[in-house]
Amino acid sequence: MARTSREQRNRRNRSYSYYDYSLLFLTLFLVGFGLIMIYSTSSYSAQLVKNDSMYYLKRQGISAVLGIIAMLIVSKLNYKMLLGKMPILNIKPVTALYIVSILLQVYVLFFGVEINHAKRWISLGPLGTFQPSDLSKVATVLFVSYIVYMAPKKINNITGFFRVGVYISPLIVLIGKENMSTAIVICGIMVGICFVASKKKGYFFAAGSIIVAIGALYLMLGEGYRMERVQIWLDVENHEKGFQILQGLYAIASGGLTGTGLGRSMQKLGYVPEAQNDMIFSIICEELGLFGAVTVILLFALLIWRLFIIAINAPDLYGGLITSGILVHVALQVIINVAVVTNSIPSTGIPLPFISYGGTSIAVMLVEMGIALSVSNQIKYER
Repeated sequence: MARTSREQRNRRNRSYSYYDYSLLFLTLFLVGFGLIMIYSTSSYSAQLVKNDSMYYLKRQGISAVLGIIAMLIVSKLNYKMLLGKMPILNIKPVTALYIVSILLQVYVLFFGVEINHAKRWISLGPLGTFQPSDLSKVATVLFVSYIVYMAPKKINNITGFFRVGVYISPLIVLIGKENMSTAIVICGIMVGICFVASKKKGYFFAAGSIIVAIGALYLMLGEGYRMERVQIWLDVENHEKGFQILQGLYAIASGGLTGTGLGRSMQKLGYVPEAQNDMIFSIICEELGLFGAVTVILLFALLIWRLFIIAINAPDLYGGLITSGILVHVALQVIINVAVVTNSIPSTGIPLPFISYGGTSIAVMLVEMGIALSVSNQIKYER
């Protein structure tokens, strides 16, 4: 009888590993919805230009499948492996990834493929192109989290914050040369992780003011097309280059409450150039209406909520900071993309996570979700 009671107590006190299936299913649903919308928005132009209405869908589908496989594999690995030593190079994987990201950004500046007057891609031959700035976002999440994790008390003052900024500045400068919007996202990720880790929040107002001032100065003294985007934003109806944004606004307005119906957009028929990319949210609004647009935003809100739950229950500080960085990354891209499409801010090249066309983007975002799931898988609970 005593033995039976002891076995029952042991069963009651046994700990189990958690796995956030809600985050997994939300991610898979957004990927599936994104593939549907990519086909809907791109089938006409793909048939016209590529003679294959499923051209963009097939390419995105391959990247999505590979990304999902990578996500599931990463989710079952222990994220603490990133802090171990690599056997040959005697360097931590998290540091190696950051160094590789810097080297890839240097390579892009000299040997990158130029598309639409921007040199942001590396040619992979028949496999297409690779955008290393997407990898740099993951590297920033992991490396900033590592720096803060190694000396968490230093981040309680502005000196510690700028110390982190010094570590990340080479990557920000290299990316900002050709891709200011991604540089802004990386700055946002860095600030977000530091804000979460710091016990003192007041100095972030001063630090934020300095960062905004530097950004404004770079905007005014940098390439002319950046300032031109501000001018387009201020007068989109009359500016000669405001066509894409204006047509996107027409798409949103014509969608009404319930939309014109899936696949029945008129603006995607050449009026919104490359609608499957950064402007895909405008076609969602047109075809699915306000109801569809709000539903998509709520799905992202739920995904961000699940990341928040993982972050506050993470088994250690590093896991919590990683998940917080991923949360900030997703939230920033959703906010910026929706704001650009609705002309609330000047135009930038930030895709809508999991939905906009872009093989590198969706694959990297799925790997990030795999890392978040890996953190969740290390959470223990008793029952």
